[in-house]
Amino acid sequence: MKLIFRFFFICFAYMLLAGHASFVAAQSSGASGFLDAIADSLMDITDDPARPHKPDSARWLNTRQKLEESRLNEQNLQMEIEQLKLQSYAADSLKLAQQKEVVDSLREVTTGVPVVVEEDTLFYIYTNRGGLSPTQRSIQISEMITRLGKGNNIIPDSVVILHEDFTTDVMYGSQVIISLTDKDGLWLDMSRDELAKQDRQIIVDTLKILQDKYSLMRLIRNIFLFILVIISQCALIWLTNFLYRKLKIKIDSVKEKYLKPIYIKNYQFLSINREENVIFFILNILRYVLIVIQLIISIPILFSIFPQTENLAMQIFSYILTPTKKIFWSIVHYIPNLFVIAIIWFIIHYVVKMIGYLEKEIAAGRLKINGFYPDWAKPTYGIIRFLLYAFMVALIYPYLPGSDSRVFQGISVFVGLIVSFGSSSAIGNLIAGMIITYMRPFQIGDRIKINDVIGNVLERTPIVTRIRTLKNEIVTIPNSTIMNSQTTNLSESARTTGLIIHLEITCGYETPWKDVHQLLLAAAESTQNVMSDPHPFVHEQSFNDFDVAYEINAYISDANLLTQVTNDLRQNIQDKFKEAGISILSPHYYIQKGDKQ
Repeated sequence: MKLIFRFFFICFAYMLLAGHASFVAAQSSGASGFLDAIADSLMDITDDPARPHKPDSARWLNTRQKLEESRLNEQNLQMEIEQLKLQSYAADSLKLAQQKEVVDSLREVTTGVPVVVEEDTLFYIYTNRGGLSPTQRSIQISEMITRLGKGNNIIPDSVVILHEDFTTDVMYGSQVIISLTDKDGLWLDMSRDELAKQDRQIIVDTLKILQDKYSLMRLIRNIFLFILVIISQCALIWLTNFLYRKLKIKIDSVKEKYLKPIYIKNYQFLSINREENVIFFILNILRYVLIVIQLIISIPILFSIFPQTENLAMQIFSYILTPTKKIFWSIVHYIPNLFVIAIIWFIIHYVVKMIGYLEKEIAAGRLKINGFYPDWAKPTYGIIRFLLYAFMVALIYPYLPGSDSRVFQGISVFVGLIVSFGSSSAIGNLIAGMIITYMRPFQIGDRIKINDVIGNVLERTPIVTRIRTLKNEIVTIPNSTIMNSQTTNLSESARTTGLIIHLEITCGYETPWKDVHQLLLAAAESTQNVMSDPHPFVHEQSFNDFDVAYEINAYISDANLLTQVTNDLRQNIQDKFKEAGISILSPHYYIQKGDKQ
């Protein structure tokens, strides 16, 4: 009876094993051995000749047959389990192969999310896990490693690897640092266990670095270094100021020996004291530059001592290094453009010098061009020089740094608009000055009359013309006003045919006109600076109510003597008429006949 109970217990166990294929596969060899042992025991009992046969031997035979059938069934079941196992392995292999193909196709276009600790990239995460994206997993892992590394009581070598059915976890104590699946391994062409071993070593090394970085001894050492850097910087600043003061005293003591006044021709440009002040100013600038350089070096060092401010140190240093590097490389890249600008300037400069040489030759009269007056040489040279330099600026403009930027172009347009709107009258005067130059209505030194202003031309510029009047007043007249006014050049006529001066007098009807003519001509001929050829002449201007108007005309060759000659002529007329006893009725006066004087 006990044997039957054992048989049914074994059958029930095998039924349970058939429901769980993996467990049966793992234990099939042990169960088979167990059934074989039972069957062998029963056969030994039945076949034992020493054992007496009992009446129920038929039942023992039946039991033995059933055991044989159970053994056969167990072998068939084991074969089916092996087939299921093979099918499962084949399905898993096919699934992994398909996943590998997908990963290989995505590897070229997909970048992993780095796990960064203290700006150091440890490894990359490519797949989701537990509802977390690669970015979230990376942040979680980074925070976990940082938190563990900043702890003062951890043992980095205690990081272990825990193998599960579907995951491999890297853990410290009960905290999971990173959990890896087969997909994580596929991205790096290795198994998850190999990947876990690799990541575990990286994590251990990082924890050791963080533990050393944030240890108490490291903090004490950093504080000591911080104080040492501050003391050193203060000492350098004191030493710089000390050397500056000593150098000032030394220069002041030897200035009379080594410094000499600087002269430009007869003008003393710099005296010894001024030279000393200039030297002190330069030394003071150098002193502050040296202190600033020291601070630029020491402040990033101070921030880099502590891990908490290390990033700030690099950021402060980048504020200085980045613009410096940018300026340096801008200068290097600008060198080819600088050569182009130098060549353009060189060509234009020597073209202008050549034209300047021609201008001097024409102005001096050594070079003559038909239809081109010598007084045109200087203003023409100025116009051509302006146009050449404007052309040079137009050529150089594209090679200027930042010329293609919208800000630079906008500023250029803005300046152009300001010049256009603010200098319209100046441009008008400039154009009028150019026209006056080539019209040649007067020259420097000519006596001219513009509206009510009479005087000699003192200066003619592209914008205005200055005139010195007869009262020694200097009047500035815009060239546009001259263009719009009637201009009388007195000197031009005096240089060519002679300038006619004229005076009008009146005499009574009782005076013979021949006597008046004779006296006026005699007065003109006796006046100094009056030309004898052409000869003076008299015009009878009009018959008035009480007198006749006569006008004496005489030629002079110098318009600058107009006032003096006119004055002398008046005096001579009075003398001649007084000698002849003829009265001049200008202004009118009445003589009542019969009155006794």
